[in-house]
Amino acid sequence: MDLEARVHSTHPEALRLWLRMLTCTQLIEKQVRSGLRDEFNTTLPRFDLMAQLERAPDGMKMNELSRRMMVTGGNITPVTDQLVKEGLIERMSLPSDRRAWLVRLTPAGLALFKKMAKRHESWILSALGGVSQKESKQLHELLGKVKQHALSGASTEHP
Repeated sequence: MDLEARVHSTHPEALRLWLRMLTCTQLIEKQVRSGLRDEFNTTLPRFDLMAQLERAPDGMKMNELSRRMMVTGGNITPVTDQLVKEGLIERMSLPSDRRAWLVRLTPAGLALFKKMAKRHESWILSALGGVSQKESKQLHELLGKVKQHALSGASTEHP
């Protein structure tokens, strides 16, 4: 039973919409996790970490990496350690700050990430294939309004 099955027509439309969005996100994420595991023997957190590093070719400090991934350093350290061990990323000390580490993709890590990113894109396109380009644009705009409202610090009380 998914989250949407818990509500019915007597619940507020906003609650039903929230659960629909959450259910869709979870279903698509499940497909992505499965594809990463089956095709690349990897996990979504590893993919996400590599995606952040791909955007920073010169490397990134571990604290910046954890901030961008919205997790604690303790959560990314084991993932980082494993990727270093596999030769997909490298960790370098910073002469200017002996407490900080800089991490970046190795050439092998970049090559693998590009293959994974291409497949990731195809999984997302497939998952959203039931929505026309026009509908996709409309949905993107509407969700943009939701995002802006949430970022504005909107009250948690409903009208």
